[in-house]
Amino acid sequence: MGQWLERNIIEPGKLPLLLALTAFVVTFVVTRTITRLIRAGKGPFGNVTAGSVHIHHVVPGVILTVVGGFGAVASGGHGFGPYLSAVLFGVGAGLVLDEFALILHLDDVYWSEAGRKSVEMVVLTAALVVLLLAGFAPFGVNDLSQQELQNRAGALTGVAANFGFALLALSKGKVRLAVFGVIVPVVALVGSLRLARPGSPWARRFYRRRPRARAKALLRAYRHDRRWSRPTRAIQDWLGGKPDPPRPPERP
Repeated sequence: MGQWLERNIIEPGKLPLLLALTAFVVTFVVTRTITRLIRAGKGPFGNVTAGSVHIHHVVPGVILTVVGGFGAVASGGHGFGPYLSAVLFGVGAGLVLDEFALILHLDDVYWSEAGRKSVEMVVLTAALVVLLLAGFAPFGVNDLSQQELQNRAGALTGVAANFGFALLALSKGKVRLAVFGVIVPVVALVGSLRLARPGSPWARRFYRRRPRARAKALLRAYRHDRRWSRPTRAIQDWLGGKPDPPRPPERP
């Protein structure tokens, strides 16, 4: 284990990234544990308020992310600074992304159905960082040969092609495939070749006058969602807690 850590993490200079990821995951787990205890009315924890204002943990998260980011730049990669900055950045990012849905909707949707987006964003971010630690580089730069790297035109062509596949997958509504495709190009290629999801920019532009393609896309999306929505929700509930049931509409 020590040799693996030395060879794959410390020598390539990835220790700050590992520290940031560890701090990020630990912060999310601790934060969700505390918020679930507060929700259940257990333990000594409670909401932080300043007068009548509820201070969401995204606020200290933003502060720590800014401090950690600027600290990493100011340290210049020397001494103890990068490691401390990485931990601060990881803690801050964990607090911020735990309330990603709140930022997205500009509303306190933490325990609502919309709040699932926070858990999804945390899992997606952690998975991408793990891929970076494993040696994958954005847009497939690590897949280029030494000759291609020396040839700027060849390198730029490879990066542009991978970026194009990611954009194409994104236009087809394959958000997860597009994001992972930035790190693993073959994933973006798969997403760019598959049918677009209904309502995506690609479907609105190219399926408008193709009823067979539109119907096929609807059927495939329905089958995919029916197959994966239940296990996905179960994992999200296990990680972040089950959302509150929707409130009945108020009578006029």
